[in-house]
Amino acid sequence: MSAPGTRKAAVVGVALSSCGRVDDATAYSLHAQAARRALADAGLDRSLVDGFASAGTGTLAPVEVAEYLGLRPTWVDSTSVGGSTWEVMAAHAADAIAAGHAEAVLLVYGSTARADIKAGRRTGDLSFGARGPLQFEAPYGHTLIAKYAMAARRHMLEHGTTIEQLAQVAVQARANAALNPEALFRDPITVDDVLSGPMIADPFTKLHCCVRSDGGAAVLLAAEEYVRDCRTAPVWILGTGEHVSHAAMSEWPDFTVSPAAVSGRLAFERAGVRPREIDLAEIYDAFTYMTLVTLEDLGFCAKGEGGAFVEKGRLKVTGGELPVNTDGGGLSAQHPGMRGLFLLVEAVRQLRGEAGARQVRRRDGTLPELAVASGTGGWFCSSGTVVLGRG
Repeated sequence: MSAPGTRKAAVVGVALSSCGRVDDATAYSLHAQAARRALADAGLDRSLVDGFASAGTGTLAPVEVAEYLGLRPTWVDSTSVGGSTWEVMAAHAADAIAAGHAEAVLLVYGSTARADIKAGRRTGDLSFGARGPLQFEAPYGHTLIAKYAMAARRHMLEHGTTIEQLAQVAVQARANAALNPEALFRDPITVDDVLSGPMIADPFTKLHCCVRSDGGAAVLLAAEEYVRDCRTAPVWILGTGEHVSHAAMSEWPDFTVSPAAVSGRLAFERAGVRPREIDLAEIYDAFTYMTLVTLEDLGFCAKGEGGAFVEKGRLKVTGGELPVNTDGGGLSAQHPGMRGLFLLVEAVRQLRGEAGARQVRRRDGTLPELAVASGTGGWFCSSGTVVLGRG
């Protein structure tokens, strides 16, 4: 066994539960389905799992989910920072494995966000409350989508980004989804389709916004000495970064800079790689602007050049220079509440060459070597970035 602090951590199992329209499941059962599939993917027995991370379900998450799964972990994480939760949890899990505090850590998520609305168990608007910093914004009806829309408008004002360029993000996400049989929406769309849709929050029309779905995902990380016992090729955690920016919009220094500017820099530095070496990127995309500004902040293009970068088809699996959200992303594939774990699942599948018709290949025809998954939480409040590499 490697000395504490030096052990490498690998992703050895990934899986999705049933996704899309799932009317006959609970959030707990989706957790369980994804967890069982991830363990089967790895070929490891659940008795090896001594670390567990979950958020978003139950009063005492992840205690309740662990109990439902029949797990009694000795290392646990319940970090909850919105959509970036899972990249941050992956960072914490890798650190725990390196330190010898855990041997195998299971990250799992499940949500029936869509089914709950259809059944009248909740409304379409999820309140974040009106205490703390939010008390200064909630009385004015400043919703989550309005915050993203306002940030997008600022980028358009400062950098000349056009609504057509933002629409290209949705168009290319749908093109990637067309290659994914598990995606919720696969029919092609055009820029005109995006622009002519119903207005949700200026400048966002409906297709600028993520879909609402049901679904779950699971990722199993293990210490390097267990890799030889797994049925899958390892995907190594090379570097991670996390950052929180603000809670109140009035405390956000610059609406055109996301917290990925910090988490991405840290992740790339710790991995010892540069953005131009990355073969594909999985980026949280609740709205089109998130993809564009995160690409800038991760260093794939300069600040203010995101519009020009995305309008040239660079994000597509087929013919794109930097395939982004290769499964169709939250804009077309699935988005069951918090989507960060789905980014890690797709990145791993791509690096292992298991993505089917949407498989990314390098110019020489070989499988990709490096991927980045970057999650965003709240209204650009937090970010977690993970650089992954094929073994």
